[in-house]
Amino acid sequence: MSERLSNQRVAILASNGVERVELEQPLAALRAAGATVEILSIQADAIQSMDHDVEPARKFDVDREVGDASVDDYDALVLPGGTTNPDHLRLDEDAVAFARGFVTSGKPTAAICHGPWLLVEAGVVDGRRLTSYPSIRTDLRNAGATVVDEPAVIDGNLLTSRDPGDLDDFCAALVDLVAKVDA
Repeated sequence: MSERLSNQRVAILASNGVERVELEQPLAALRAAGATVEILSIQADAIQSMDHDVEPARKFDVDREVGDASVDDYDALVLPGGTTNPDHLRLDEDAVAFARGFVTSGKPTAAICHGPWLLVEAGVVDGRRLTSYPSIRTDLRNAGATVVDEPAVIDGNLLTSRDPGDLDDFCAALVDLVAKVDA
């Protein structure tokens, strides 16, 4: 295990319907780099992940409800996708405020696939250069983002990626972005 992120605390915000690999791989990459990672959700119960949006996969234990967490408790935020996951989160005021707080604080915020939907709801994509799963790119553009089709896009403190096929690039960029917190 690396100690590159040994002083970093990272929140992964997810709900039922999260795409398993989009939670699992960033979680593993951050922990392998030495970060302390907690899974936050809008519920206290374990969350049901999915494979390809339709096949139930493993359940993940929730460390903390997002309503009980503060942006000050963490150094970075990860927003995995899955179609229904960000849709659930967009309807929760605490989840929206938490995501907004991360982006406006300047702390690293990373979203993959459908994850940027929460950033749209939080009102923090206007003027930003982002990518996402193709089906939500119109939503990003309508919210004022410049949308590109690249594997991992960094705009200041925001990292976005298109889909699970980009996870290697996303995870590498995520670890690099979080490492800059103490730099």
